[in-house]
Parts: sequence; C-alpha cells; structure tokens
Amino acid sequence: MALTKVSSLGVASGVGGTDWQSSIVTASTHTASSGKGIWIDTTSNACTLTLPSSPSVGDEIVFSDFARKWGTNAVTLNLGGSKFQGNTTPVPVYDTDGETVHIVYSGSTQGWIPIDDGTVVLETPQTYSASYLAIAGGGSGGRGYAGGGGAGGYLTSTLTFTPTNVITCVIGQGGASQGSNTDGHDGGNTTISGSGITTVTAIGGGYGQGSNTGASGGGEGGSGGGASGPNDGGTGTVGQGNDGGNSQSGGNTPGGGGGGAGSAGADTTSDGQATAGGAGLASSITGSSVTRAGGGGGTTEQNNGASGGSGGGGAGDTGSGGVSGTANTGGGGGGAHSGSSGAGGSGVVILSVPTANYSGTTTGSPTVTTSGSNTIIQFNGNGTYTA
Repeated sequence: MALTKVSSLGVASGVGGTDWQSSIVTASTHTASSGKGIWIDTTSNACTLTLPSSPSVGDEIVFSDFARKWGTNAVTLNLGGSKFQGNTTPVPVYDTDGETVHIVYSGSTQGWIPIDDGTVVLETPQTYSASYLAIAGGGSGGRGYAGGGGAGGYLTSTLTFTPTNVITCVIGQGGASQGSNTDGHDGGNTTISGSGITTVTAIGGGYGQGSNTGASGGGEGGSGGGASGPNDGGTGTVGQGNDGGNSQSGGNTPGGGGGGAGSAGADTTSDGQATAGGAGLASSITGSSVTRAGGGGGTTEQNNGASGGSGGGGAGDTGSGGVSGTANTGGGGGGAHSGSSGAGGSGVVILSVPTANYSGTTTGSPTVTTSGSNTIIQFNGNGTYTA
C-alpha cells in the first residue's frame, strides 16, 4: 500500500487534503479555492481573501501569516455569499501576527467554521443595543447670601455594544461643601467609554455663588449654579440641564436656585426671598419612575432658605447649614449662611441591557437587578461591564 504524505496540519496533502500553494500572496485581494493552503504576506498592504462562492460541505481552506505582519496589515474575509460561524456580518478580520487559520464549510446553516485559529474565537460577534442614564455630580451651594448648586448633567439614550468589549463607567463626585463666605464647587463629570462606542460625558453641575467673591454669577455646568445678588445664574449645558436662577438685590440679599435637569433655578424678585432649585427629570430605566438631578435651593442673610428641586436637590440654609444633594442623583447642594453649604450629590450610571445578552461580567460592585426582559446595572461608583 502506498504511503500517504501528511502535511504539518495533520491533513493529507494531495489526497483530499491541503494543497499548499508555492506562490506567496502579496496582493490586496485574492480568491481562495477549496483544498488549498495559502501563504499571505501583508508586509506592504492589507489583504481581502474572498472565499468560494459555491462551497460544498467538508471543503477546507488554510491560510497563514507568511511574514508575521497581520498585526500591522490584517486579512479580511469576503464570505462570497456564505455564512461564517452562523452569521453574515460583521466580516471576520484576522490581525494577530503569526496566525494560521483552518476553516471548514459545514453547510448553509452555520457556513464556514474555523477549527484552528489560535483560540477559535467568534469572529462574527453580534452587537446589541443598551439603554443608559448618565448623571454627573452636582455642584455645591455657595456660602453667605448664596445661590444653590446646579445639578449634574443628565444624559439618556442608547449605545450599541459588541460582545467582549469592556465598557468603563466613571462616576462624577459632587462638589465639596463650602465653609467660608465664597463660592461653592463644581461637580465632577460622569463618563461612559469603551471600544466601539462614542464616549458619553455628562458635565458636572456648576457651583452656587457665595458672598465676598469676585465671581460674576453662578458657575456654568451641566446645570448652572444659582447667583448671589445682583448677578446672573450660571449657564447650563444644552441637552443636559438648565440655567441657575438670577439674583437681584433685596432686603435679605437673596440667592437664586441652582438649575435642574428639568427646569431652570428660580430667579429672585424684589421681595428679597431666596428661590428654589430647578426640578429634575424622571426616568423609568430601572423599571420604576425615579426623578434625579434637581438643583439646590438658595438662601439669604437671614437664613430664609428655599427648597431644593425635586430629584435630590438640597434645600438652602434655614439655620443649620445648607442641605447636601442626594447621593447618586446628581442633585445640587443648598446655599448656606450660618453653617456650611450643602455638598453636591454624586452622579450615577445605569445600563439596561437585554437579559439574553447580559454577560454577567462586571467590576466595581454595581447593583444588578432585572426589569421585564432587561438586566439593569447601576454603577454608584466607578466600574466596568464586559459586554
């Protein structure tokens, strides 16, 4: 009986096995034939390898990185109308130096399947949509005859996640409380970032203006901080929040309310009363309606503090200091005269992903719940989710 020559991949060469081609592919395109072994050199350019248009079950193709350059110039497959690992998009891209890929056609249902590509990874990952709510840290109130802090920026929409990509959530902290007669502090930004998505940045709330300060009004931010009279409130960021309340001189030198995600902080009038923070916005991303990102209330020299806006805004000073914004709502802190001003509330990121796609891989100890067909991941502190 004649001996059969066996290739280095363990398949027969020339007898229904792999027939390695003597020429090296260096062009930007090449059409593969079943049963062939192909050396691909991408030193000078990337290469698109087109698979057979009418493959039969059991057809095999092997292609290998001739010069260990696929990490610089990748090989992309044109599927020729067939599926790859059961999918038609996205097309597989091989970009690891020194890689050798061995694929076999399994039929129309799953199409081509790699039986050796280093780790036999899924080359056609299916993306999915996830809803998010991102709120930045609220600004703190000023001290003296003072304005309330503005709420943190409020953003909600959807993102497209690709499996195995890591999504990083950074939570903005609220502005620190102010103990001397001056302005409060801005809140910190909240971000969602990762491969395959455009970074989401919710902007921290603006500070509330205090007395004995050279500031010309409340601080700008996601929502603006309230002013100490007579000045204008800080400007909010379009699409994230609203302006802080303006202040005019009055018998009690009043402070305006900080802006909220849902409405601006109230302006003071000639009656000399401090005004309330702007209202926040409600979201049902967790499965129930919750209002967040309310502005902080202003106060006067006589400690006639105004209320904070709905959604975690802190009230102005009524004799024992300004009230802090509620944690993980991005609420602004209340202004103060006799005590310290209210700190801004920290921000939050909430992701809602289809439970069928939820990977279960997180860092940072988020709170994970379910609502209907979705899994809810709430980050009250920094963390990651692997899609």
